[in-house]
Amino acid sequence: MSKASGGATLDAGLHLVSTPLGNARDITLRALDVLRDADLLVAEDTRSLRRLMNIHGIPRAGRRIMAYHDHSGERDRRAVLEALRRGESVAYTSDAGTPLVADPGFALVQTVIAEGHRVVPVPGPTALVAALTVAGLPCDRFAFAGFPPSKRKARKRFLARLADVPDTLILYESPRRTGATLQDAADALGADRPAALCRELTKKFEEIRRDTLGALAESLADKPLKGEVVLLIGKSEAPPDPERVEQALREALKTRNLRDAASDVASRFGLSRRDIYQLGIKIGG
Repeated sequence: MSKASGGATLDAGLHLVSTPLGNARDITLRALDVLRDADLLVAEDTRSLRRLMNIHGIPRAGRRIMAYHDHSGERDRRAVLEALRRGESVAYTSDAGTPLVADPGFALVQTVIAEGHRVVPVPGPTALVAALTVAGLPCDRFAFAGFPPSKRKARKRFLARLADVPDTLILYESPRRTGATLQDAADALGADRPAALCRELTKKFEEIRRDTLGALAESLADKPLKGEVVLLIGKSEAPPDPERVEQALREALKTRNLRDAASDVASRFGLSRRDIYQLGIKIGG
């Protein structure tokens, strides 16, 4: 264990440290403590972490910052494991926000868990939650779908599968594809669906647009964007297609018992579990 501020100790393990989205002051005191006291620093972008530490006056104290990103492999994971086997504390940060949420690190965490080492959350900023709170869309149920595929055909299939999700949808998107994705979403989900576009959250040029999918798509058809983008889409008010519901239930019944299948399908479409259960009895009869 390494010494921490105030005489406490930082336990051995992989500490997943959330960092600011843009405003350097959006960091927790605990995150600063962990970055100050970890034995090994690991970052998706070493320059970003070095800059953040400089802003907050955290000395490296001879520690190197190891890179771990999308292209990292077994060799890099092995280096982290070796540190953990020595009983060291490891701090891992993504470029911005919470590690692993549409960011690298999943394979690393899986490997660390498989070896029996501790994984510690150090919570903080997450773009999807920040966007959800200001979008003006229902927050009681939401589904985060990550980044849509970059190819249009695959993206349209991806969006079509979200059509019956009875929750607020949250997507991350590249600024250069945002206009095309909004148009594809309007086509697949309905141009009248309420939506919000949140760009450059917590930064100088923060922008939040609220309108329908169709209106947002039209306004951005020929306008290139810059910066990080979060798209949010309100749930559909139209009832789901009965044929799609029945088809989904038939598929679910191939691998689940009636009770579990009915529960899963009811949750997916926002319908009564009792009604879906009765439909299952009818199908089975």
